[in-house]
Amino acid sequence: MVLVNTDYISGQKLQTLSIVRGSVVMTKNFGSDLGASFKTLVGGEIKAYTDMLNNAREIATARMIEDASRFGADAIVNVRYTTSSVMQGASEILATGTAVKFIR
Repeated sequence: MVLVNTDYISGQKLQTLSIVRGSVVMTKNFGSDLGASFKTLVGGEIKAYTDMLNNAREIATARMIEDASRFGADAIVNVRYTTSSVMQGASEILATGTAVKFIR
């Protein structure tokens, strides 16, 4: 599956199929949260949170690809990621895009 954040793919004619999405809600665990509290004292990257968000993006992307596959898509264009706080300590990562088929 080809994923791009543009509305075109060079050299391809595209047929629009549908908007597709994938999401996941992730929470912090106590150990990561405790470590992050100490990190705020000295500054720098909170690696546990970076890893959690990278994992969440991968899950959301995979779910978006699954959604596009149901339409028989060859690619997803205009891929975007958003995040929002669902509750204290939990965030949603949402991946959206437009599923397209290559016109041959």
